[in-house]
Amino acid sequence: MFNRTTAIVLLVAVLAGAAGLWVSSRYFGSVSGPKLPQTTAVRLFDPPRTLPAFSLRQSDGTQLIPGELKGHWTLVFLGFTHCPDVCPTTLAQMSVAQKRWESLPEASRPRVLFVSVDPERDTPDRIGEYAHGFHKDTLAATADVPALEAFTKSLAMVFAKVPAPAGAPADQYTMDHSATLAVLDAQGRMAGLVRPPFDPNAIAADMVALSEAAP
Repeated sequence: MFNRTTAIVLLVAVLAGAAGLWVSSRYFGSVSGPKLPQTTAVRLFDPPRTLPAFSLRQSDGTQLIPGELKGHWTLVFLGFTHCPDVCPTTLAQMSVAQKRWESLPEASRPRVLFVSVDPERDTPDRIGEYAHGFHKDTLAATADVPALEAFTKSLAMVFAKVPAPAGAPADQYTMDHSATLAVLDAQGRMAGLVRPPFDPNAIAADMVALSEAAP
């Protein structure tokens, strides 16, 4: 299990890796691919990165594996249902974006994936009820801690359990986690990110443009 020091060390490492990838693509060239539209909220990577194999448990009990994410541009957000502020605020903002693209065909409509990093308290049923309270189309998933650590690391994100304050019940702990949104392309690759503060209308415009441009 992560502690706060471990999370900081990992955060530095993943940021260094992201910086190295950016420098490499900028100065040594990148793999050519379909030309994508200019975006304002979404920062795109060139080239996108293929994610290692992963398996998460969706709220409906099915497994979420890389193949399930293909065909749609997807925004991935880490959180937990006991989150007091950042998580509900972000999911509410994403629901505004989701309403903007509801008219797109379901086959190419962007998606939002909420991944709980608190499997100790967040059962599949709980995360589904929580996520769908913001928007019915939001996907929700979790996994055991090792699987979550591997998945979040592949997205250059981190999370850590913060113990409950002295004198409080042990189950009143909280979770530190990355607040950025990972952007996956229609091939399920790590294609970019969105940093807070979030503008749901700008995010929606970018995701619609990317979805309509996807081959």
